[in-house]
Amino acid sequence: MIPKRTFDAVIIGGGGAGLRAALQMAQADLKVAVISKVFPTRSHTVSAQGGITAALGNVSDDDWHWHMYDTVKGSDYLGDQDAIEFMCRNAPTAVYELEHMGLPFSRLDNGKIYQRPFGGQSQNFGGEQAVRTCAAADRTGHALLHTLYQRNIAARTQFFEEFFALDLIRDEEGYVLGVSALEIETGQPWLFEARVTLLATGGGARIFRHSTNAHINSGDGLGMILRAGLPLEDMEFWQFHPTGIPEIGSLITEGVRGEGGYLLNKDNERFMLRYAPNAHDLASRDVVSRAIAQEILAGRGCGPHGDFVYLKIDHIGADKIKSRLPGIRELSMQFAGVDPCEAPIPVTPTAHYMMGGIPTNLHAQVVTPERYGPEEAVPGLYAVGECACVSVHGANRLGGNSLLDLVVFGRAAGNHAIEYLRENTIPRPLPADASDLATGRLARWDKAKGNERVPKLRAEMQRILQEHCGVYRREDLLKEGIEKLGQVEARLQDAVIEDRSKMFNTARLEALELENLLPIARATLVSALARTESRGAHSREDYPKRDDDQWLRHTLYSRENDQLDYKPVRLKPLTVETFQPKERTY
Repeated sequence: MIPKRTFDAVIIGGGGAGLRAALQMAQADLKVAVISKVFPTRSHTVSAQGGITAALGNVSDDDWHWHMYDTVKGSDYLGDQDAIEFMCRNAPTAVYELEHMGLPFSRLDNGKIYQRPFGGQSQNFGGEQAVRTCAAADRTGHALLHTLYQRNIAARTQFFEEFFALDLIRDEEGYVLGVSALEIETGQPWLFEARVTLLATGGGARIFRHSTNAHINSGDGLGMILRAGLPLEDMEFWQFHPTGIPEIGSLITEGVRGEGGYLLNKDNERFMLRYAPNAHDLASRDVVSRAIAQEILAGRGCGPHGDFVYLKIDHIGADKIKSRLPGIRELSMQFAGVDPCEAPIPVTPTAHYMMGGIPTNLHAQVVTPERYGPEEAVPGLYAVGECACVSVHGANRLGGNSLLDLVVFGRAAGNHAIEYLRENTIPRPLPADASDLATGRLARWDKAKGNERVPKLRAEMQRILQEHCGVYRREDLLKEGIEKLGQVEARLQDAVIEDRSKMFNTARLEALELENLLPIARATLVSALARTESRGAHSREDYPKRDDDQWLRHTLYSRENDQLDYKPVRLKPLTVETFQPKERTY
């Protein structure tokens, strides 16, 4: 008999997005559960360093309209402008709410929240550099996550730590009625029944060999969506952060450049002055990543293999580094063997953030593509954060907008779910086969026989994505990548896991995660092959220009036969004039 727990709402993921949505509902006296495969404060939000962007105007004149313009431009005009307006208008309120919850922001001398410059930010619609990103030193995500967790504890949110979500439970009419999950410690499957299910499972950049993401970022929510027969949106767009530590992948925040750091090639040249004559080292992330890649390809990389560049910051002074960037100094010393107070940090572009994900509307409801009829919400199902695609980031996310996305749409999801629950007071009965998909997957691994090993297959998948779908893409490389990935997928049928009596459920968990990662990798390659243009983070060597006539639209990937559908970008904002696509320069 599988244990079952019943709640008003169940949130899958204990990061910033899940906790913000959970808090909104728990404070409305709803019975809320958060399922997390790690202790919530170990969720990947804890790794966010530089800050959360909002037009507060504490350091320089600012306006949410300017923030909106920068976000639309940063998205390379693929972002939906109604969603971007909603996020940027609500940004100051969201930050002040966090401040009142107790988030320990760094402070200016006048006591106001400290703000630093970040890439792609401007005043007056593309003018001078704006100072817009609110920071708690270089540990803003850590501060945010702990603040929200403590508030949820006070609101009596119930936590199920070290539970791994398996599959959504749906009835014949398409309502989502909860989720199945695996208790990691014991291997016991559970059912969580709820009238509202919210996915906040983060990104899936572990499909790449070099990634800033934690090992837990295996795209679990996206795998669940694909197995439920629902599509993913814009999966070709993966941000490569310009400054990751080579081989290690640990992120060196954009805040380092915001505090005055700059990039150097082997000739000691500040090369970004050539690539971005106005914004220099604070150009948009895709621009900086491509510039570094081009310097390396041109033979101007640093180190014995010429495969990285240097990020210099010692000139701003040891006191400033130790007060404003203490975590970065620690990371650099630990993983790069360099004290940035004395020497430059080696950096290289590293897979960082997923701009695509689960299609949602402004209320964070998951929506179905138009080929099933008019676009409509899946009843009872929401998605928030990096796993969702509303789409505020379009083809390229601006730094500082990820934490903002979490709290703005986490709050919006909570508010809409409260109304949904008031209108749907009677739980729908669970189908008789509610647990069959999950138990079938677990039984398959328990009985597996063969000579393939999950870690080897995962490593091969990551190498394929790194080599065939990196900063630069090309048709022949993408086709070859799809073919190679298909071979890895076929070999999964012969994979077995290690003896769980020795490994607890670690090996079992890795196998289940790979079942999520592989279809995400395939969605990425198929979508990247289909988009015959260069836009934002998707840079095609064989199609170097942006094509607004053909490609000002979102891709929708469905697992069945690798089907692709499309929907137009929503260019019309809620209350202001449309920002028309134009050439994007920094």
